[in-house]
Amino acid sequence: MTENYIDAIVGHAGGSRALIETREVSLQFGKQTILRNISIAIPKGQTVAIIGESGCGKTMLLKSLVGLVRPTGGQVLFDGVDIHSLNEVSMTALRKRFGFVFQNAALFDSMTIEQNIAFPMRQHGVPSGKSESKHILQRLQEVGLPSNVLNKRPSQLSGGMRKRVGLARALILEPDLLLYDEPTTGLDPIMSDVINELIVRTQKKYDVTSVVVTHDMHSARKIADRIIMLYPFSRLKPGESQVLFDGPPEKLDSTQDRRVKQFVQGEAGERLMEMLATQRHGDQDSLDLHSRKVLEE
Repeated sequence: MTENYIDAIVGHAGGSRALIETREVSLQFGKQTILRNISIAIPKGQTVAIIGESGCGKTMLLKSLVGLVRPTGGQVLFDGVDIHSLNEVSMTALRKRFGFVFQNAALFDSMTIEQNIAFPMRQHGVPSGKSESKHILQRLQEVGLPSNVLNKRPSQLSGGMRKRVGLARALILEPDLLLYDEPTTGLDPIMSDVINELIVRTQKKYDVTSVVVTHDMHSARKIADRIIMLYPFSRLKPGESQVLFDGPPEKLDSTQDRRVKQFVQGEAGERLMEMLATQRHGDQDSLDLHSRKVLEE
């Protein structure tokens, strides 16, 4: 299903190449494999939600898309350019086309909200002035925040407000690609839906390409044109793809993969039994070690 779906959506984008693409991307830390041979292609204007249980490599994949993490194998192409082949100057220039909304907003506590939103402009040498202030106010308005927050510090805002400031900052340079890491984590249901609506509105207004890492299935179904589910490499069968699902949200309910069904429906299934078995095995190892020490004494 995965390869056919990629071919279909890229073809639907007028035959043009994908805006962001991974080719056989792998990532390893020491002996631990996080990602193996991940190949995805995302055309301009599409919103993709990446789902999967904790530890499956979602955030590492997200970071590799914008050069924050360098894969140990494969390529990441942005607008046809292998981003990991670029030098530092070229990569910095390319990052003007990216916007990143971090999980906990990642605002600078020592800066005002205005300074936080303007930070990407300072980093990329955009001249300050009246047009900058107007630009900041526009972004603030787009995320539903009043102008009186501009002189406040992040600690004076609620979690939902900080998340919206993070989105305003990500939008300040009008990027082609927006990446969201767990945008609704820690928020109540109403504020979570506010964030979902902002993601949808942002895509419609700017025709921006968006990649959203989330555990929130309600959010994924609401915002995404396409959902990709990753599975932890350590629990795959030999030769099995790490991408268990790649398709439109409405196809999730008809999947035959029990692992996808269990995740989507929030069921522990055999995963609980696996965890309990691992715990029992660990307890037995500890008991055996203790017994050997007693005998040695």
